[in-house]
Amino acid sequence: MNSFCTLFDANYLSRGLVMYRSLLATGTDFHLYVYAFDDLCADILRCMNLPRMTVVTLQEFEDERLLVVKAGRSKVEYCWTCTSHVIGHALKTFALAEITYLDADLCFYSDPAALLDEFHASGASVLLTEHRYTFIYNQSKKSGVYCIQFITFRNDQNGLSALGWWQERCLEWCFAFFEDGKFGDQKYLDNWPERFPGVHVLSHIGGGAAPWNIQKYTLQNDEHRLTINDVPLVFYHFHGYKFYRDGTQNLGDYWLRSSVIDLLYRPYVCAIQSAQQELCSLSKEFSHGYSSWDTSFSAAFSRLKRKLKGEYNVYKQL
Repeated sequence: MNSFCTLFDANYLSRGLVMYRSLLATGTDFHLYVYAFDDLCADILRCMNLPRMTVVTLQEFEDERLLVVKAGRSKVEYCWTCTSHVIGHALKTFALAEITYLDADLCFYSDPAALLDEFHASGASVLLTEHRYTFIYNQSKKSGVYCIQFITFRNDQNGLSALGWWQERCLEWCFAFFEDGKFGDQKYLDNWPERFPGVHVLSHIGGGAAPWNIQKYTLQNDEHRLTINDVPLVFYHFHGYKFYRDGTQNLGDYWLRSSVIDLLYRPYVCAIQSAQQELCSLSKEFSHGYSSWDTSFSAAFSRLKRKLKGEYNVYKQL
């Protein structure tokens, strides 16, 4: 059985549910440890009593060192600070041999065991996935070579050594801007294959498809199975997707082929809408997940540039 962990609050709860259910649909044998970053998220998930899921609250997870830095960081920055600590907490608390952290806005299309089989065959202790940016969207210098989206640590000396180093760095500095070669929790990974022994970089292109690299792949529905360049698509990272109370859907800031919108985004939007409706039926208090329009001049100018570049993926109804 493969062990996964993730973290999110009520604002990402519908995304987290879609990710969890996509894992179920692949038929893979797994258990997901969800670190709920607010009480509403924890209460709803525990009420749902979903199989193959363990919910961990902040009260069960946070320690003194995390609480010391929490006040000085935004919600996003604190989540980034906590990612490595969530991984360490899950390994220790649940006595796991290994665990893979997943971003909540992933969606799975085939069994992730294909990725983990490659990792296990390598004999490594840490698995990294590259951004694999399309040339025009390459942000490696600022955002990093590797993406936190799908990262695995074994509970052994090499894995714990790299994880412990990462935890310390994130406590020291983890902010949503670039400074002195650092950005959030992600830039710290850039030199890991050289810094630490036992680090494997995923070669399977089905793991790591995202809006910043999908332009260089051919996406097809091959006998009811999604493939990119004839390789099974394992997961897609719906980074930048937003939805609004008036029904508007914003697919993000990247150029997307119509086939990508039809095969990936339309089904994902439907799944998110269904999850939102389910959550609203479970809790009268639930009104989370919706984005607000940025009405500033800079945001309006940015939207104009996106329209001119063909990157304005905003739809009243998708």
